[in-house]
Amino acid sequence: MTVAAAGAVVGPPEEDAPVRPYWRLARAAVLVAVFVCAACGLVYELALVALGSYLIGDTVGQASIVLGVMVFAMGIGALAAKPLQSRAAPAFALIELALALLGGLSVLGLYAAFAWLDLYGPALVGTAFVLGLLIGAEIPLLMVLLQRIREQSAGSAVADLFAADYIGALLGGLSFPFLLLPLFGQLKGALVVGAVNAVAGVALVLTVFRRDLSRRATVTIVASTVVVGLLLSYAWVTARDFELTARQQLYRDPVVHAERSRYQEIVLTRSVAEPGRSVTDLRMFLNGDLQFSSIDEYRYHEALVHPALSGARGEVLVLGAGDGLAVREVLRYPDVRRVTVVDLDPAVVALARSEPQLRQLNGDAFADPRVRVVHADAFTWLRESAERYDAVVVDLPDPNETATAKLYTVEFYTLVRVALADGARIVVQSGSPYFAPRSYWSIEASIREAGFATVPYHVDVPSFGNWGFVLAEPGTRTPQLRLSDDVPRLRFLDAETLRSAATFPADRRRVDVPASTLLNPRVLEYARTEWRGY
Repeated sequence: MTVAAAGAVVGPPEEDAPVRPYWRLARAAVLVAVFVCAACGLVYELALVALGSYLIGDTVGQASIVLGVMVFAMGIGALAAKPLQSRAAPAFALIELALALLGGLSVLGLYAAFAWLDLYGPALVGTAFVLGLLIGAEIPLLMVLLQRIREQSAGSAVADLFAADYIGALLGGLSFPFLLLPLFGQLKGALVVGAVNAVAGVALVLTVFRRDLSRRATVTIVASTVVVGLLLSYAWVTARDFELTARQQLYRDPVVHAERSRYQEIVLTRSVAEPGRSVTDLRMFLNGDLQFSSIDEYRYHEALVHPALSGARGEVLVLGAGDGLAVREVLRYPDVRRVTVVDLDPAVVALARSEPQLRQLNGDAFADPRVRVVHADAFTWLRESAERYDAVVVDLPDPNETATAKLYTVEFYTLVRVALADGARIVVQSGSPYFAPRSYWSIEASIREAGFATVPYHVDVPSFGNWGFVLAEPGTRTPQLRLSDDVPRLRFLDAETLRSAATFPADRRRVDVPASTLLNPRVLEYARTEWRGY
């Protein structure tokens, strides 16, 4: 046997000598460390992508930035690790501590940059780069450490390391959405992973490679571990207060309810609308986007629902609208036999059932025995449903994210058409023809291409601004934009207002844009570029 320069015992090549128990345990410890560090590294990546999707809403863009920057930085990190190979053990421990600290605090830091500093973009790129740099330095150093335990061919060593690395990445990818987020949330989940990362790196070096450490290196590693542990612990203790303070910074009014469901961040704010008045303004935000203001939501929901219910309405399908406000308007017709509500997020519906002021606002709609709630993706549910409806109200989130863009495509409206009974009509909330005209008219073009005749119309909702809808019926006969003879008493909408809603000013008339499809979701591009300026 020979002795390595760093002082560790090195065995003969794997093919020429039996593997002793010590070597087996030491190699297993290194591979376990690779496994854990890979899992932690992937969780950091996913945490940055998830935070960006919550705050910015551009999931594909955020994922592209994070993954692109991190992979690029990993290459630089691998090169930068070359001079550290002679001191691989202490270098690896300190790199893991730095990675644990930065990764553990990354979500907290980026949230602060978004809430207070308006520097989220540069902070995201910088964080992704440094994390990638540190992750990239891991494998070269671990390769050196593995070879110090027992020499083996380069191909065999690479195979062992990358097998552990990729399996660890799988664990990290699965644990983030199904374990860390449900149990801890984003802030504390990142802190937990940071702590695991630190323990894995330091434990490996202080046990298997303790002989490679000088006294000074050992003291430095132990002291750094204590500092990192204290910082992560302090962040854990203060995480809730920090999140409440930072979240409040994002909203004008006091936050009275906030939660992160499996799909989105749900926030309710409440305040007195104007000084000296007792009118309370309850607002709901999903991923930071305003869904309604209790002061004027009736304008939006009256314009959305009642034109579509001017014909047959025994069986009504409502897609989205988990707040219950559109359902409230549908239930005002006594001849409605059943309302089927398809909303993806159970947390929104649960809040609409339980929050007292929201229940009062929606008329306790979900307690009505005529209402049936289905929690499913609307696209998938329509593909599998064989039921037929007299009217369909489509009140889905705006198409400014990849997940929602598919719900504004020709394919989606084709599925809706299949679900319609004879003489049925649909209405689609379509965004603002004022703020996002290309997005609005692309939605209208998609509905027409799916086999509908359409009537676009728009109304003013003070909290939203000018907002547009599309009323449609299958075939080529243009539907009448009207109210039913037995329409209930409305606060905003009447026949004259509805007639004027179909008139667009010269600077907001039809824009010649193509329809949106699953493979070419133009509405997503339009929505992102147009809303960015507002």
